[in-house]
Amino acid sequence: MLKRIIPFMLVLVLFAAGTSSCKHKTGNTMSEMQKNVNEYAIVKLTTDMSKLTEKEKQMIPIFLEVAQIMDDIFWEETWGNKNTLLDSISDPDAKQFAVINYGPWDRLGGNKPFIAGIGEKPKGAHFYPADMTKEEFEKWDEPTKSSQYTIIARTDLKTMKSVWYHDAFADKVIKAADLLLKAAELAEDAGLKKYLILRAKAFRTDDYFESDMAWMDMKTNTLDLVAGPIENYEDELFGYKAAHEAAVLVKDKEWSARLAKYATMLPALQKELPCDPKYKQEVPGTDSDLNAYDILYYAGNSNSGGKTIAINLPNDEKVQLAKGSRRLQLKNAMQAKFDKILLPISQVLIEPAQRKNIKFDAFFGNVMFHEVSHGLGIKNTITGKGVIRTALKEQYSGWEEAKADILGLWMVSWLIDKKELTGITVEDAYVTYMAGLIRSVRFGAAEAHGKANMMCFNFFEDKHAFSRNADGTFKVDIEKTRQAIKDWSAFILSVEGEGDYEKAVNYMKENGKVRPDLQAGLDLLKTANIPKDVIFEQGKAALGL
Repeated sequence: MLKRIIPFMLVLVLFAAGTSSCKHKTGNTMSEMQKNVNEYAIVKLTTDMSKLTEKEKQMIPIFLEVAQIMDDIFWEETWGNKNTLLDSISDPDAKQFAVINYGPWDRLGGNKPFIAGIGEKPKGAHFYPADMTKEEFEKWDEPTKSSQYTIIARTDLKTMKSVWYHDAFADKVIKAADLLLKAAELAEDAGLKKYLILRAKAFRTDDYFESDMAWMDMKTNTLDLVAGPIENYEDELFGYKAAHEAAVLVKDKEWSARLAKYATMLPALQKELPCDPKYKQEVPGTDSDLNAYDILYYAGNSNSGGKTIAINLPNDEKVQLAKGSRRLQLKNAMQAKFDKILLPISQVLIEPAQRKNIKFDAFFGNVMFHEVSHGLGIKNTITGKGVIRTALKEQYSGWEEAKADILGLWMVSWLIDKKELTGITVEDAYVTYMAGLIRSVRFGAAEAHGKANMMCFNFFEDKHAFSRNADGTFKVDIEKTRQAIKDWSAFILSVEGEGDYEKAVNYMKENGKVRPDLQAGLDLLKTANIPKDVIFEQGKAALGL
């Protein structure tokens, strides 16, 4: 257990100190570590605080404290004792890079280690014993071993034991639960109050169903807090374990009002999916929200490597079938990535004649409907293999992200054709998607989103959805892209629906990697000094609290 906290503002101090130190040591030449740090643009996270009530302003510091606890737990899940690592690193730039990556592996560089003496990143992170084999785990007769909310550890006798998160991180979990109850006392919105009380209970029990249902029922809240063990990406061994994270959010009610109608269209869209009817036989929940938010604080898993710009939760299939899910578009973070990364990339790698089609509204729509599309398709295999998440094991996250990516683009096309989505054209959507895909594949294939993007890029290349010009820029073929979207959608939905683990593994292995044309394009970006991603100036000081 960690004994002290290194706040994020210290990161910014180290950043400044590291720059000065580097120049002192090497003249005008930056060290490799300083170059790595400089690949992240610093973005200040804030919002219009005047729209909040006094009690809401009082709740935000409490939410920030809960988020920091989630951050500390994530360090333990992915690495172990944070301070042991950071205290062992003397170079301030390397220390800063370790803070960005939550460990000594470059998350946007294929998880390559950047600290001497550190080996490969364990597939099972810190969720399993380092010496455990897959075979040992699979033979072990323990009903809770596959739970999203257990750590697998060794006993003194070297056998394995399953430990619930609320026991493994007891001191932190109890503190976080108490803070949620404190925030609930200030909550003026009844739905938010109920959610916070039930989330506090969930922290203590690792039973998140009731709090997820309450979170779905919130409709009129301005503040929101996503906190707890959420996504399974960090567990690349089996894809079972959920890692802790947090997001402190303020709803943009004006933008949210524009988006409200799309959530009600899911059942109709499900019927139109371009696939065999057997892969769309379930009816998605219609009690889904589609809202825009300013994010005030990232913590834990969502803050590691490539930063989340949209949220689609809960992941619980039972909640999704009963109520659907909520899609949260992080507008300020999305705008930052568009301005600082996607636009500059398009100026290098998109054919000049198509650069006029690169638009923020198209980027926003593509990301938004990516999240909506997680609710489409089916949750249970048609082959009796149970839920898709279980059938595809560690492959699930990559395939599910690929599904959401391509069905989101299909939805945008369909809605534009039906004149339900205005302000952008199909050309805008496709060309902006291409630029966004290049932005994303720069992350490599070290995690689920990277693998999904790589498979999509390669599928589109095989279908001649784009071509590469002599000057290295890419040109999108609109009609071939439209057909490729349908074909790729049908293929992914069949892999998920069948729960075909072997096909998922083999296809990912063959197609989830960078091919020569893409590498040539990415090489053109190396001298363009375009950030890979963003890091944040965030917290009470950034908000003026």
